[in-house]
Amino acid sequence: MTRLANPTGAGATDPGAVLRVALDQGTGTSGDVDSALRRLEGRAHAAAAAGARLMVGPEMSMTGYNIGDGIARLAEGADGPLHTEVARIAAQSGIALLYGYPERDGDRVYNTVRLVDPSGAVLAEYRKNHLFGDLDRAAFAPGGRPVVQATLDGVRLGLLICYDVEFPEIVRAHALAGTELLLVPTALMLPHTGVATTIVPARALENGLFVAYVNRCDREGELDYCGLSCLVGPDGGEVLRAGADERLLVADVDTAVLRAARAATPYLDDRRPELYSALTAP
Repeated sequence: MTRLANPTGAGATDPGAVLRVALDQGTGTSGDVDSALRRLEGRAHAAAAAGARLMVGPEMSMTGYNIGDGIARLAEGADGPLHTEVARIAAQSGIALLYGYPERDGDRVYNTVRLVDPSGAVLAEYRKNHLFGDLDRAAFAPGGRPVVQATLDGVRLGLLICYDVEFPEIVRAHALAGTELLLVPTALMLPHTGVATTIVPARALENGLFVAYVNRCDREGELDYCGLSCLVGPDGGEVLRAGADERLLVADVDTAVLRAARAATPYLDDRRPELYSALTAP
């Protein structure tokens, strides 16, 4: 476990909200919700003991991602037993949790993340908008809300999933809506390591926000997940970076650092949106 206290905030003069966040690079046994819940409980208590107020897991962390028909079999609605158990774990450990699962809504199944606060109450839920490849499209319907946010300890959180962060428009929409820490559970497989090492830092820098990108590091069928989970600061610099093995990483997010970075590199202020609308229209 790596722990850093405001590692990018040296010299900041304006007080900001501070949120200690844990990145959980690892999952339970694919297709085994009970295994995922047991692991989540242990990790939640460990993160809370390190002072974290929020722990973020990978995409589809509670069921597995590449599990074929298991997606439809394990999918459940908003009041299912999985959510009851996660809420219990959050309340007992005293930490907010962001976790992924297949959400059933009528005849449709969505690739969804849910954020619960340290009491277990639901803060936000987000459905993946950009579906990646045949695996995603065969299992899930696309979401329809580009910006989903919540506030925890004075920090404005935004939610995306995996492939979503590779589209600059949706990350910019978050920045313009006030997101300060963008949470991105993911299931990035080899050989696409450049997403974690190049695209994610670029998104943080060009939008002046923190990005917590939390990946799997196991193998499911033919997919080898590459790990490389990271917390990137609003200047594009790495605050935390995992390798290829299971890790729990903990660091502080300080909004004073964000404000200083946006002042130094004012991309948001210097935009000329009147020039862009025709370029980005369908």
